[in-house]
Amino acid sequence: MTRGVLIVMARAPRLGAVKSRLARDIGVLDAWRFYRTTLAATVRHLRSPNEWRTVLQITPDRERSTKGQWPKKSAILKQGRGNIGLRMERGLTAFGRGVPVVLIGSDIPNVTSDHIRSAFKALGHADVVFGPATDGGYWLVGFANRRPIRHPFTNVRWSSPDALKDTLVNLRQLKAATISTLSDVDDGNSYACWRYFSRKRGISSTKLQGV
Repeated sequence: MTRGVLIVMARAPRLGAVKSRLARDIGVLDAWRFYRTTLAATVRHLRSPNEWRTVLQITPDRERSTKGQWPKKSAILKQGRGNIGLRMERGLTAFGRGVPVVLIGSDIPNVTSDHIRSAFKALGHADVVFGPATDGGYWLVGFANRRPIRHPFTNVRWSSPDALKDTLVNLRQLKAATISTLSDVDDGNSYACWRYFSRKRGISSTKLQGV
């Protein structure tokens, strides 16, 4: 199979401009720290030059040239205009026919290279792959890009328990696969759960530091 592309969707990690739902629960500074360190750790830990190419798909587009805020040696793709569905579709179809693309967010601290490897493996026999999230959405989506996929995210109820179900309805004519269920960190409750289990595993949040 053609070497795939892993896209990490990211917003410029500026104080007060990221993780607004989480910030309402834990404060703007702590939400920014979580976002910045998780983004850096995600890109660093998931780079696998021999298996896939890792690309940051960023917003706002004008932040592309801002030095020092993105993880080092990151390839950059602009998200462009439109709602989240249009921006996701733009990234998933940006690399041409036959190139498998897997897309994740930047707020899944428990994602590993094995998860990404499983997603690309699934695209060897499926048209699309999802990593379900515990809240009814999904933390990962991937396209095999063997055939055109039109408007896959139309009328999806984002940030709701129906997000995955709505997307599967749009893609009902295609073969879909799923991989492991993970949790994203969007609010105070999910943040507290992540910190609790991180401490039990002996992982300090300070280990996420660095770019």
